[in-house]
Amino acid sequence: MEFEAVIGLEIHVELNCATKMFCDCPNNPGDDPNTNICPTCLWLPGAIPRFSAEALEKASLLCLGLGAELQPKSAFDQKVYYYPDLPKGYQLSQAHLPLARGGGIDISDEDGKTKRLRIHHIHMEEDVAKLVHEMEGRLPISLVDFNRAGSPLVEIVTEPDFRTPHHAMEFLKALRTQVRYVGSSECSMENGTMRVDANISVRPKGTRQMNTKVEVKNMNSIRHVGDAIAYEISRQSQAVQAGEAVVLHTRLWDPEKKVTLPMRGKFEGPCVPDPMVPVIELTPEWIEKMRVRLPEMPAARAGRFVKQHGLTGEEAAFLSEDPEVAVYFEALVVRGIAPRTAMHWLATQLLPAVKERKMELASQPVTPERFAALLKMLAGDEINANAAREVLTHLFESGESPEEIVKARGFKQVSDAGALEAMIDQALATQAAAVADFRAGQGKALGFLIGQVMQASGGKANPKIIRELLAKKLNAVS
Repeated sequence: MEFEAVIGLEIHVELNCATKMFCDCPNNPGDDPNTNICPTCLWLPGAIPRFSAEALEKASLLCLGLGAELQPKSAFDQKVYYYPDLPKGYQLSQAHLPLARGGGIDISDEDGKTKRLRIHHIHMEEDVAKLVHEMEGRLPISLVDFNRAGSPLVEIVTEPDFRTPHHAMEFLKALRTQVRYVGSSECSMENGTMRVDANISVRPKGTRQMNTKVEVKNMNSIRHVGDAIAYEISRQSQAVQAGEAVVLHTRLWDPEKKVTLPMRGKFEGPCVPDPMVPVIELTPEWIEKMRVRLPEMPAARAGRFVKQHGLTGEEAAFLSEDPEVAVYFEALVVRGIAPRTAMHWLATQLLPAVKERKMELASQPVTPERFAALLKMLAGDEINANAAREVLTHLFESGESPEEIVKARGFKQVSDAGALEAMIDQALATQAAAVADFRAGQGKALGFLIGQVMQASGGKANPKIIRELLAKKLNAVS
């Protein structure tokens, strides 16, 4: 029997607000343990939550960026469960009246067709404290760090529209891009600002039945999400084929063994309206103000890049994936760099160099002004491509301008025909075999000869002029 998977995702995104959701403590979970806490974080007697306007704005922008519809009324509930990371015995979340409903993301299916993956709803909730387990020593202990308690989250709950690991991975990549564009979160699974749970079940292919699902947690990269889903589809399919029952429970992904392991039975505690946080009422005017604040989103920006700058769809999509890259690209174009030249050098030279140095594009020293000056020298034949790559390396290490680096280190391109002809004549005299190969119709011989002249010039010769002069001399040989 052939099976297909039915998959839905629950994605927690930590909002990059200055403070926590219900108090004024700094929203910096990574600080020294238990330094950003107050009576509300610890939920001491008499503590009263004060809802953050910034959290509402950032959550609303996130919802609008994903095409969801903000609800006129939303409210917080007490999601009751008992665990050491939640001293008050419940978590403030929006179980019954979420902030937004609907929305979705279009992805490319495995066969290249567009597939719409829908969002069921998006709600706000507070994060819980962090448990730190010390297993070494005579007596293993668990410690609680309350820095994270009360950090503002949104949870994005999808429809069970996913059928393959590819669907889940492409959805998460697109969602991460959308959220980063609106500026609500860095959305990094590696840093914990995006956490994903996958609900997976299998059914006979071609049927529409909904079977018992299993929830998988502990995935800290998009690749791990795909691997965990693939493993769980295989595990459940084999179990059903063998006549075993699939039981509702939670599993953990072990990235080293590449298997899911049972964690605990699935428990759903009661969820009752919270009396202390007022109902949130959003007017049409307020929603429209939020909508106006939305930036140009990735798909729209990519479409504009194709139309305005003549890029291919793939090139435009690449540049639009990261808002910082898109802004940098347009900064080069504004400074007179041809769009395709800007795209090529940004993608193949600058971004890899920034990544290699473990820097951020927005804060690294090669500003658009400096990079544009370098590319203008290249376009004006003042330097060649090899020299431009050398100058780029120096731009990371020095505050000098590209012009100063070229002058000080002798990178200026040799374009004088007389000087180049002497080098060309020398190459033709010493490389008779290559000349014969060219006469015999072997086009690679020309490239070899160009390389010989470039080597003789110390890499400073103008390759375009070398090619022209070489072709003229070779074709003149009888």
